[in-house]
Amino acid sequence: MKVGSGFGGGWLAGVPEQARRAEELGYDFASTPETSHDSMLAATLAAANTQKLEVQTSVTIAFPRSPTVLAMEAWDIQHMSKGRFTLGLGSQVKGHNQNRFSVDWPGAPATRMKEYIRMLHAVWNSFRTGEKPDYVGKFYHFTLMTPNFNPGPIDYPDPKVGLALVGDAMARVSGEVADVVMPHGFMTDKYMREVVLPNVAIGLKRGGRTWNDVEITGGGFTVFGETESEIEQGLDRLRQPISFYGSTRSYHEVFEVHELKSLGMQLHEMSLQGKWAEMQKVIPESVLRTFAQTSTYDKLPEFVANKREYAAKMGLALPSGTPEQRERAQHVIKEVQKIQVSRVPRGLEDLSKVKA
Repeated sequence: MKVGSGFGGGWLAGVPEQARRAEELGYDFASTPETSHDSMLAATLAAANTQKLEVQTSVTIAFPRSPTVLAMEAWDIQHMSKGRFTLGLGSQVKGHNQNRFSVDWPGAPATRMKEYIRMLHAVWNSFRTGEKPDYVGKFYHFTLMTPNFNPGPIDYPDPKVGLALVGDAMARVSGEVADVVMPHGFMTDKYMREVVLPNVAIGLKRGGRTWNDVEITGGGFTVFGETESEIEQGLDRLRQPISFYGSTRSYHEVFEVHELKSLGMQLHEMSLQGKWAEMQKVIPESVLRTFAQTSTYDKLPEFVANKREYAAKMGLALPSGTPEQRERAQHVIKEVQKIQVSRVPRGLEDLSKVKA
C-alpha cells in the first residue's frame, strides 16, 4: 500500500520544505490541492525539491485550462521529476466554472472530461513521436503541431492522469480512461461500494481494462488517532468540511444514499444566506459517524486490510511536530506500507459479469 501526505494549499514559499518533510518521513507520495493557490506551480516546486517522492495534484481544475497548455506543463514536470508526476484532474461544479473562472459550461462534464484526458494523451503522443496530431472530439480538437512548439520526447512514461469524482458518470470515465481513481473526500464507505466502485467497474469494462490498470485512492473521510479521545476530537473537526461540501447540490447523491437529502437542502439554503459558521452546528453526531471511518494508529493495518482492500494508495496525515511524533509517524507509515491488498473490490472481482 502506498501512503501519502499533503503539501501546499498556502503560499508557494512553504512548498519546498513541506515536500522535503514528507519525503523524509517516508511517504510514497504527496498531493497538493488547488484552492487559493495554483496546483501546478506547487507541484513544480515539490518535484524540484525532492528525489523519490511521487508528486500529484489533488486536484488541478481542468476546464478553465487548455488541455494543450496543461499537457505542456505536465510534460515538463514529468521530465524534471524523472517520472514522478501524477496530474490529478477535477471538473469543479457549474457555478464555479461560470462565475469564478468565467468559462463556458456546455454540459455533459463527464463526457467532456473523457475527451480532455484523451486529448492530453494525444498531445503527449505528438511530443513523443512527432506524428501529426489528428484528435477531433465534440469539445476539444488537436490537429496542429509544428516543430517549433514541440518540446520533443522524454525518457519517462507519460504522466499519470488521476480523476477526482463524486457521481456515477465521472466514476465510469475514471475506469475507462484515467490511471488513478481519486474519490472526493465527501464520501462514505457505503456510497463508495454501492455507487463509485461499481461504476468504475463499468468504465473498466468499456475500456477493455482490468483493476490492475488503475490505482484507486482510498475514499472518504477518515479519523485516526493515538487514542479514542483523539478520534472524538477529530470527528468534531469534520463538521466544517461536511457542512461545506454538503451545501453543494452536486454532492447530494452521497446524502441520498443515506436518506439525508433534507440535510443537504438545509445546508444549501443556509449557504445561500451566508451562514457558514451556523452550518456546522446543524451536523448531528450521527452524521459524523456515518461519514467518517475511524481507527487508532495501532489498529491501522487491520483497518486497511478490511476497509481498503480495493485501494493502491491512501492518504494518511500524521502529526510530526516533535521528535516523538516523527518517530511514531515513520513507524505507522512503514507498517501500512507493508500491507498487501488485492486492489480489487469485494464483490466486483469478475468484470465479465459487469453490465457495461
